Amino acid sequence: MTLPLLGPLSLTGFQNPWFFLFVLVVIGLVALYVSLQVARQKRMLRFANMELLDSVAPTRPTRWRHLPAILLVSSLVLFTVAMAGPTNDVRTPRNRAVVMLVIDVSQSMRATDVAPSRLAAAQEAATQFADQLTPGINLGLIAFAGTATVLVSPTTNRDATKAAIDKLQLADRTATGEAIFTALQAISTVSAVIGGGDTPPPARIVLMSDGKETVPSTPDNPKGAYTAARTANDQGVPIATVSFGTKHGHVDLNGQRLPVPVDDEMLKKIAELSGGQSYTASSLAELKAVFTTLQEQVGYETIKGDASAGWLRLGAVMLTVAALAALLLNRRLPA
Repeated sequence: MTLPLLGPLSLTGFQNPWFFLFVLVVIGLVALYVSLQVARQKRMLRFANMELLDSVAPTRPTRWRHLPAILLVSSLVLFTVAMAGPTNDVRTPRNRAVVMLVIDVSQSMRATDVAPSRLAAAQEAATQFADQLTPGINLGLIAFAGTATVLVSPTTNRDATKAAIDKLQLADRTATGEAIFTALQAISTVSAVIGGGDTPPPARIVLMSDGKETVPSTPDNPKGAYTAARTANDQGVPIATVSFGTKHGHVDLNGQRLPVPVDDEMLKKIAELSGGQSYTASSLAELKAVFTTLQEQVGYETIKGDASAGWLRLGAVMLTVAALAALLLNRRLPA
């Protein structure tokens, strides 16, 4: 909840929940106020001549006289919430993290089921990803086909990454496992030299591909994709996979038309084994949307922030209104 001029009042937890014991004091004050009002009413009924009272004071006190007390109690409750240390989720840019962008450049990426081609669309979306990623993140780039090559080691220099993306070249075969192992090695190397903390910086691999691994022949091979995904999990590096293309893709090689349908299942399995998430895209617009989502996930972290200021302000406003109401309605401060 957000109120004008009072700031955000939403909360996700409390730092000092034991302060809610003060609510017992508030309840005690309410009970005391009610008992005093009841006792006062009884005294009036016992000693007052009702006929004389009606002629002398025909206007009886209204229920509005209780408004200042109600506002006072409300302000005490708000102050109690503030003292309990409410928190809310605050998104802050990551300034100490490593992201490896791993792009498939095998021959199937020349398919034109996604205009102008899978590779050209991937280059455009990857460039957008590099532009949108928060400046403090170290972004690296790996291209893979039959082998994997580190084109840009993790760096905050986005120009180097975008220049390398523009120069991606197609090659034969698909060695997904080798690409993941190469990304893990690059992350390990840069993590050893990044300072600013007692633990290694958080890292993630973003893997974009359209087809099955062909080298080695089985993904559970020691150098296979599933083995690499399990290793990534062991090292605490989740893999976000993006399967890109359609089931109707094809390429023309050596005068032959070869079907190259996208393989969602292998990439989903890689993401699952690594502890990451999988995404699918069958158009440039969908691919850009996926990369925007990934940018939001890897570029920011959610921390607990102090949310007590808004409750203090609201409590102060409520207390002030209680005092004004007491002066206007009862000609005295609430008691």
